[in-house]
Amino acid sequence: MTQPQNLVEQYGPRDAMEYDVVIVGGGPAGLSAAIKIKQLAAAQQREVSVVVLEKGGELGAHILSGAVMDPKALTELIPDWKEKGAPLNTPVTEDRVLFLTENKAHKTPNALLPACFENHGNYVISLGNVVRWLGQQAEALGVEIFPGFAAAEVLYNDDGSVKGVATGNMGVKRDGEAGPDFQLGMELHGKYTLFAEGARGHLGKQLIAKYDLMHGKDPQSYGIGIKELWEIDPAKHQPGLVVHTTGWPLDAKTYGGSFLYHLENNQVVVGYVVGLNYENPYLSPYEEFQRYKTHPAIAPFFEGAKRISYGARAIAAGGLQSLPKLVFPGGALIGCDAGFLNMSRIKGSHAAIKSGMLAAESVYEALLAERQGDELASFPQAFEQSWLHEELHVARNVKPWLSKGLYLGSVMTWIDQKILKGKAPWTLHHSHADHECLKPASQFSPINYPKPDGKLTFDRLSSVFISNTNHAEDQPIHLTLKNASVPVDVNLAKYAGPESRYCPAGVYEFVKTDDGADRLQINAQNCVHCKTCDIKDPTQNIVWITPEGGGGPNYPNM
Repeated sequence: MTQPQNLVEQYGPRDAMEYDVVIVGGGPAGLSAAIKIKQLAAAQQREVSVVVLEKGGELGAHILSGAVMDPKALTELIPDWKEKGAPLNTPVTEDRVLFLTENKAHKTPNALLPACFENHGNYVISLGNVVRWLGQQAEALGVEIFPGFAAAEVLYNDDGSVKGVATGNMGVKRDGEAGPDFQLGMELHGKYTLFAEGARGHLGKQLIAKYDLMHGKDPQSYGIGIKELWEIDPAKHQPGLVVHTTGWPLDAKTYGGSFLYHLENNQVVVGYVVGLNYENPYLSPYEEFQRYKTHPAIAPFFEGAKRISYGARAIAAGGLQSLPKLVFPGGALIGCDAGFLNMSRIKGSHAAIKSGMLAAESVYEALLAERQGDELASFPQAFEQSWLHEELHVARNVKPWLSKGLYLGSVMTWIDQKILKGKAPWTLHHSHADHECLKPASQFSPINYPKPDGKLTFDRLSSVFISNTNHAEDQPIHLTLKNASVPVDVNLAKYAGPESRYCPAGVYEFVKTDDGADRLQINAQNCVHCKTCDIKDPTQNIVWITPEGGGGPNYPNM
């Protein structure tokens, strides 16, 4: 198979564009960094060129989050966001935290809730819509935004510093050869490059390895968040209601829980998060989510309702002790590419915005000093002195406690957050990466999940259909295997083929060949870019690489 680099040699050289700052990812972190740099330059009447690359076909196309947003960082970035029409339209009106058993729901009295569960002053939002609005603010300041262009390769200077990125080639056929509409990718060179790809970023992962950015850090810990958008009966709609649950349907050893948020326009978002450090290879996060909706305390919300959209995304939830070193020669990791999400608050957008702003200030300071390609040491220093660091420090023990099981974890989290207020004189650590936690199937029994009814619960393929996911059919498969024999010889033989269950989009199927042998079939066109396979594959044999720009889901109002 012809590799992309060979195509560059064959058809190159690639066109190159020069910028002061290149930003990979048009989410809240990347756009906030771009806006902040331009604001700082405008205040001093300087010209700084900034470009944002976004692999989705439009800004917001790949953005998926709960989401309840703390407007603190947005207010720092754009103090007049209300006047400018930011789509924060639904203030939180009620917090409801439920512990579920199979048939009952037990409400935690609000007086007993730790501060991290209090959402007064926050907003129920579509993060995709907020990102689209941020894009408008960025473009108004002169930021160049290229949607549909996936950064596929990190470029390096001779001294080992990051030079920029190259976008993926377009029109490459399945066999790796150039098709009739082939277009060579382009290079974008920057004095500094910020990586804001979201959790488990494809290029961020490479940078972490190249510069050993996790040295002395805990392994990152992830969850998978699966979400649906519904239009419900107006009589059942309570704008601003925020419901979180724990307990059923997961067993007591597995971390997870749900969210159900009432937006405006009779819309409700409902979702489920499962920690990817689970042990049982028969567990299916997707099926657990479908089961959750049938609970007597939850199902009534969806009587007479219509499901509008579906999606899934991995969440970086390790917290402060799992943050990599943020900087390397020529650039930095920001947002969920680094892992700034506050798992205790179930919030990441405000942290992403703040991290982007802090990095932007460091970049602008360096540009003023006519530096380029060095380490932005002032960024991690500013982070350590910020309210974001303090917030993540308060939350640092929550995920480690919850990983110890539902009952012990819940009690210790309550003590840590309500009694000690996050100021315990110790820090707990994550000792294993998520892929190391899966145990052999021989230690478990298969889970018998109920069949979907097509009204409240659904199969994967009908869900993928309403995620508007699309990839050019003849392009190379972007879900690559280091060793093609491992899925059958190891994953199927030892772990009962967990990729067929942890993927929320039906990408991985074990099928029989004509001679009766097992084979892994990869339905890459279904991929919603959640990155779960890259994280949870027990042998780390699956490597997610960037597909052709513009491919993947196209989420509306998610």
